[in-house]
Amino acid sequence: MNESELHTLLLAPLATHQDLTLQQQLFQRIKQAILAGTLSTGTRLPATRQLAADLQVSRNTVTAVWAQLQAEGFLISDRQGSYISPIAQLPLPLGAETSNSDVVLSPRVNALRSSHRVFGQEMALRPGVPSLAHFPLAQWRRALNRVMQNSPQQLLGYGDPLGEYSLREALAQHLAMARGVRCSPEQIVITEGAQQALTLCVSLLSQRGDIGWVEEPGYRGAKAAMRLGDMQIEPIPVDEQGLAPQSSDWQRCPPRLIYTTPTHQYPTGVVMSAPRRLALLAAAQQHQTWIIEDDYDSDFRYSGEPIAAMQGMLQPSPVIYVGSFSKTLFPALRIGFMVLPSQLLPLLRPALHELLRGGNRPEQQALALFIRNGDFSRHLSKMRRLYRQRQACLREALQQTFGAHVSLLGGECGMHLVLSLPDKQQDGKLIDRLNACGYAPGALSGFYLGEEKQQGLVLGYGNTSTSQIMVGVAHIAQYLSM
Repeated sequence: MNESELHTLLLAPLATHQDLTLQQQLFQRIKQAILAGTLSTGTRLPATRQLAADLQVSRNTVTAVWAQLQAEGFLISDRQGSYISPIAQLPLPLGAETSNSDVVLSPRVNALRSSHRVFGQEMALRPGVPSLAHFPLAQWRRALNRVMQNSPQQLLGYGDPLGEYSLREALAQHLAMARGVRCSPEQIVITEGAQQALTLCVSLLSQRGDIGWVEEPGYRGAKAAMRLGDMQIEPIPVDEQGLAPQSSDWQRCPPRLIYTTPTHQYPTGVVMSAPRRLALLAAAQQHQTWIIEDDYDSDFRYSGEPIAAMQGMLQPSPVIYVGSFSKTLFPALRIGFMVLPSQLLPLLRPALHELLRGGNRPEQQALALFIRNGDFSRHLSKMRRLYRQRQACLREALQQTFGAHVSLLGGECGMHLVLSLPDKQQDGKLIDRLNACGYAPGALSGFYLGEEKQQGLVLGYGNTSTSQIMVGVAHIAQYLSM
């Protein structure tokens, strides 16, 4: 850059009515020119007194800019003056975009691609979204306020990496009574949702190339966690009694981890029978396999007594019990948990202390209070009644529209039903049409790993009013007849 060009760059007027101060404007001007290569290494800058006079600003403004540039390594000052320091030239001009082909990513990124569609939670018929409009905000706010009034300063620091003890204690009592889980508070690890718990299980209990069994069809999040851990995933079919491994599967591909949803299989809704559970537990012990039991939305059971978790059937158990409050309370809470077998806890505690930091302390303590004072149980009871009504409405609308023999899966529990479709129907295309009308059911085919995929719609009713259900079913019938 010659003296004339340098003079033009530095003496361009500084704006007086901008969000940036004069000092910030001058600093950014010179820094950007250096990064863009306009001001090259060795270029001498004018004296601060002279530049201040030419720009009609105070000398302090210019000297402050020079000091900041020097502190960041852009400028060198000596007795002869100030000049641009030797810095590495950027391979591209500042702000130039790189093409997608130039970006190098981990091979895991391609493995994590799926048929999952991203929809807003406000869209009707979306599975897995609770009725947020019925959440008891006043009671939750009262619990938070009480926690913050008692010990606000202490809760601002790091907590126990395994989670607030008050929450683990309240959770152990709740799980024992409501889910038949047998554990002490010390066995519970609080996580940021069930997905983090799954990722931790994979990273702590498997090695690259280990085999992981998943349900077919089954939860995409479990497959994502295993792919992230470079595991070899084997889909195991689900029948009317749940996960159905054959003896040949144990010989052909013995797993290190098994992911299953025995109390309410996702997405088919079947319940794993007691004989099947006992056989799975026995085989897991024999092959030194860990079972990850995801108790997905089984708090919402609509007929008979609640079905106890598989974890409580055998002690000591090879089961890691996983859950969260995303469906029972609200997704943004981001609080989940896993119950570790007693024999694993001392082995994993050092690693968990390295990986976890004990955050969300006010929310965790508020949740403990929310559980202890009965607000949580009352909310669950209220939601069971609401979801039972909405499911009955959805079931009736489907039967009236498609006939009494319409093929539906699930219904004993949870917040969704599956409408089976003929093989000739492509559920993905049907969902694209429904999405344009404000409806976001899931595609049953997207839950499969193998080539043989059943077509169907996973119809969530947790966040969907009865009037929306009626209109949504009418849209489904309209597009199926096209």
